[in-house]
Amino acid sequence: MKSWTRRLVFLLALAVAATAQMSMTVDQLVSFIKSSIQLKHDDRKVAEYVKKIKLSNKLDARTVETLQGMGAGPSTVAALRLLITESSGLAAPPPPAPKLVVVGPPPPDSIEQKKILAEITESALNYTKSLPNFICMQVTRRYVDQSGMENYRLFDTIAEKLSYFEQKEDYKVVSRNNIPVTTNVKHEQMDGATSSGEFGSMLFDIFSPETETHFDWERWATLRGRRMHVFSFRVEQSRSKYSIRYGRGAGELTIIAGYHGLIYADRDTHMVMRIKMECDHIPVDFPIQSVDLDLNYDFTSISGQPFLLPLKSELHSREGKLLVKNEVEFRLYNKFGAEATIQFADTPEPLPEENTKEEPVK
Repeated sequence: MKSWTRRLVFLLALAVAATAQMSMTVDQLVSFIKSSIQLKHDDRKVAEYVKKIKLSNKLDARTVETLQGMGAGPSTVAALRLLITESSGLAAPPPPAPKLVVVGPPPPDSIEQKKILAEITESALNYTKSLPNFICMQVTRRYVDQSGMENYRLFDTIAEKLSYFEQKEDYKVVSRNNIPVTTNVKHEQMDGATSSGEFGSMLFDIFSPETETHFDWERWATLRGRRMHVFSFRVEQSRSKYSIRYGRGAGELTIIAGYHGLIYADRDTHMVMRIKMECDHIPVDFPIQSVDLDLNYDFTSISGQPFLLPLKSELHSREGKLLVKNEVEFRLYNKFGAEATIQFADTPEPLPEENTKEEPVK
């Protein structure tokens, strides 16, 4: 993964500073203040940001006192008290929705769990051997947030032609914001956050015996209408191959991070349909402080035959207050060598949220 360049951060800072008053709910405001306290943001800068906020519902004194007790600075508290007065005529925030408690089927016993995990492992280690040679469109929508409160704004949309031949990936940028890119720009040459490994290398590393990944049963789940085994996992930094790169050329910094997360495997096929992971052991002096990934697979037809292929991944990273989110979709799969049948000119609409949303266990 490559970070956003310093030039890009500077341009975004100017854009955010020029924005007009922002509308926000009380819940969003509270989330922002808590995040600012945790990240130890400058009290005066937080207060200046709060002064630009227009609430959509009523802020009460008790909420401000709670935030003050959690560590909100005096300038921030003063700005929040002004919001109490400004929002006094609005409706109170709705009460929190009650938590839905769903009782699912009992977990498999320890012997059955071991058997299930062995079958999932075998499927994962042989995954790339089952893939055909193909091409597809990779669409990356890159979002940024300078405030640190997950108030993302779309920065750009990049379309690439992805070729997969003899278990190797090759990327070529074809458009940015629907404007054709005529120069030969490679995936790894793009400024900003990028990722790779969706076509099996991450899957292989998690289940490789050399990695010595620790697995535990987590729960049942439903994903795209199918029942899933969910296992938690952890990869120690000493066994990891997951690299995070910052910068480019002589000034590039690289670390190897440990990570943990969840794998979702189809109950019937034992094929991994989703990987959620979060990096551990990132040095405190490294520019990128956090990285997490949510990768979904689904069956796709190529030349009339179904193959399990990446559907969508979502990458989050944080550099100081700057938050970056990449939503990557894999579309228009076709047999390798059939470029003429794929139109790369127009970027498809985003996939519906339901395609990657976990459903309650029934």
